[in-house]
Amino acid sequence: MVVTEPVPEGILRRQSARESAARTYARALPIVPVRARGLTIEGADGRRYLDCLSGAGALALGHNHPVVLEAIRNVLDSGAPLQVLDLATPVKDAFVTELFRTLPPGLADHARVQFCGPAGTDAVEAALKLVRAATGRTGVLAFTGAYHGMTAGSLEVSGGAGDVRVARLPYPQDYRCPFGVGGERGAELAARWTESVLDDPKSGVRRPAGMIIEPVQGEGGVIPAPDAWLRRMRQITADRSIPLIADEVQTGVGRTGAFWAVEHSGVTPDVMVLSKAIGGSLPLAVVVYREELDVWQPGAHAGTFRGNQLAMAAGAATLAFVRENGLADRAAVLGARILGRLRRLAEEFPCVGDVRGRGLMIGVEMVDPEAPSGSAGSDETGGADDVHPAGAMSGSAEARGLGGAHRP
Repeated sequence: MVVTEPVPEGILRRQSARESAARTYARALPIVPVRARGLTIEGADGRRYLDCLSGAGALALGHNHPVVLEAIRNVLDSGAPLQVLDLATPVKDAFVTELFRTLPPGLADHARVQFCGPAGTDAVEAALKLVRAATGRTGVLAFTGAYHGMTAGSLEVSGGAGDVRVARLPYPQDYRCPFGVGGERGAELAARWTESVLDDPKSGVRRPAGMIIEPVQGEGGVIPAPDAWLRRMRQITADRSIPLIADEVQTGVGRTGAFWAVEHSGVTPDVMVLSKAIGGSLPLAVVVYREELDVWQPGAHAGTFRGNQLAMAAGAATLAFVRENGLADRAAVLGARILGRLRRLAEEFPCVGDVRGRGLMIGVEMVDPEAPSGSAGSDETGGADDVHPAGAMSGSAEARGLGGAHRP
């Protein structure tokens, strides 16, 4: 008698034996997806799962949405080249046209776009190179708790890595305010700190090439930037001729209840970094920026797969569907409903320290209510010594994204 190994167990066993120790989601989710549609995934074991990962925020319309599949099939059936570096194609032209249609008006009217390697982290690298070339300066302003990718330059401006060219600034939040006060007062102190660092000749921070900011911090704990504070950052940078880079890789395409998260505050950045959902589930990343920053020489930033035609077709279809069907507004309504219910649960269960978010980008901070006050697991906000505690969040920010719920 020959005993065969069950398919899911065999695949999982081989994955564990072959893949690197850096794998993440596979450790916590021992499933083998074989089919998916909308919000649900079916595993090889026959079970169905609700997908709150949403491809780390890449699936604005959920899995295998009909408009996305149709767009991909149309390209495949047309015989068009699938990879053309940075040559012009009808598919690319349609994507750029739709993308510019969605951008904040102050940027769309005078913008340039650079297609990058197919990951958000490469777009961050491109944005940093761009502002350094345009200003002739090298330093960058970034924020505590930030996450901008996993390549070396992106890690420099993320909160968890050491660096030598980045000045780290406080990102305001209520629950674990770096100044111990929260609210408008905490945001005002954070803004004053930023001004002091830039204007004090003894601060050790020279005028930087740019400031990079997440309108809602993702991996930092799903922390929305206060609108007034974000407007203040825009004014501070504009007054000092410092380009403002908005990282909308996680927050874009309706996820926060506006098409782009900067729209909540009315801020128009100089540079926007876009990836994830703009490819309609396929790899795509771009940098959009004011035309006066376009000082690059030919080949200053490139990438073999920046001409991904399938991703551009899927992305154009996704952007159009979200825009035409008002799905950003839908995300705002659903998000408010979910946040309200989660906050009622927080009143009932002491282990829920905080509930926060914007639209369908929502975070729940789990704490140990019996931990000593001020410790990483405590729900006491304390003073300035209480920094963002590693491990306080339940899962990654990507796991808390509910982008797949953007279906009408």
